Amino acid sequence: MMIKMEIFGLAMDEKTNMPLVILKDKEDKYILPIWIGALEAMSISMPLKGMTMPRPMTHDLFLDTITKLGAKLIHIEISELKDSTYYAILVMNHNDAELRIDSRPSDAIAMAVRAKVTILVNEEVLEKVMKEQDGEYQVVLNDEEGKKWTEILEKYRVDDIKYKM
Repeated sequence: MMIKMEIFGLAMDEKTNMPLVILKDKEDKYILPIWIGALEAMSISMPLKGMTMPRPMTHDLFLDTITKLGAKLIHIEISELKDSTYYAILVMNHNDAELRIDSRPSDAIAMAVRAKVTILVNEEVLEKVMKEQDGEYQVVLNDEEGKKWTEILEKYRVDDIKYKM
């Protein structure tokens, strides 16, 4: 069964100094932290903050391309967890046929945010994560971590980009 999740926030992992996106369900039963790269975090955060670039970024370009080719992103799925790696799928519709395209979760989430589509997570993945955590989660987004991440994102300004096309 697939569980509908929402982006709860972006945070910085203090131990690894890596960004992570935190997904949660509406009932607060599941929380899913996914460690991502800095560029992917920026790509997810920009549309969440209503920011746009003067030229399309990769996720904007891909979404525009599939749309102009007649396909539509329906939803994304975080489908598996194997060897500490999450797997995702872009679920699209083209000519009344469902297309399922392999994706990294960070790219799928960046696409979902732009297209305003549902993020689904396989319940088996969520149960596996809970089991590994012994059913207990640490708070991964506290006030201090949230402030650090906000400061990093607020320093980013479109006008500061030196390389433009």
